[in-house]
Amino acid sequence: MELKLIKTLVVDDEPIARRSVCRQLEGEADIDIIGVCGSGREALSIIQKQKPDLVFLDIHMPELDGFELLENVKLDEWPTIIFVTAYERYALRAFDIHVLDYLLKPFDRERFQKALNRARRQIRDSGVDQTNSRVLALIESLKRQQNYLERFAINSGGRTLFLNAQEIEWVEAADNYVLLHVGRKEHLLHETMGSIETKLDPRSFLRIHRSKIVNLGRVKELQPMFHGNYVVTMSDGSRLTSGRSYRAKLQILLTNGL
Repeated sequence: MELKLIKTLVVDDEPIARRSVCRQLEGEADIDIIGVCGSGREALSIIQKQKPDLVFLDIHMPELDGFELLENVKLDEWPTIIFVTAYERYALRAFDIHVLDYLLKPFDRERFQKALNRARRQIRDSGVDQTNSRVLALIESLKRQQNYLERFAINSGGRTLFLNAQEIEWVEAADNYVLLHVGRKEHLLHETMGSIETKLDPRSFLRIHRSKIVNLGRVKELQPMFHGNYVVTMSDGSRLTSGRSYRAKLQILLTNGL
C-alpha cells in the first residue's frame, strides 16, 4: 500500500527555529516538506498555491503574524495547524480550551512527536473542518480577551490631560518616548513603540514603519512608491513613508478596503 505523504510547510521568522523543526521532521517517512519560509506573507502565497496538509506556524512574525495569516486564508484552504510560540503564555490557555496543539520554544523531541502524531490523526480522520472551527473560535476568543486602551493620560506641566485614542492622528517614535500627533498638537508619552502598539486596537491603528503608527480612520490617501512602499497622507496633512517590512499589511488593507 502506497504511503500517503503529508505536504508540510514550516513558517518561522527565526532561521534557528525553522532548522529545528526541519531537523525534527527528518526521517519521518510520511512527511513531505514543500516549503520553509520566514514571513507570513510568503506563507500565505504558498498555502494558496500549494495547499499543504500541515503547517508549523509561528505566532509572532513581521508583516503578517500567525493569526493575521489565518484570517487571510479561505476557510476551505486551511491546513492542519501546529502553532509555534516562544512566549505567548496567555494564548496557551486558549489552546488548551480549544483543544489545539502548540509547541513552546524550546521544545524537545517527545513534545514534538506528540504534536506531530496528533496532527497525523486529524489529517487521517479528515478532522480539518473541526480543527478549523476551533482555530476560528480561538482567534475570536483572543480578540475578545484583549482590552485596548480607549484613553491615554498625558502628564504635562503639572496637569493630566486625558486623550481619547481615536483623536490620535498618528504616533511617532522618539527614543524611549512616543509623540502622539493630535491635529496640530503633539503630546509626549513615556512609552516605546512596541508597548503602545499593543495598547492600540489593531482594527483602528496600523504600524506602517518601525517609527510610525497611523490611525486608519485618519488616512486620507495612499500613494504607491518603488519597491511596494507607500506615501501615506493623513487628514492633518502629514505625509508619512511606509517601511518595506510593513508593506504587506498595507497591501491587504488596499485589497479589503481601509
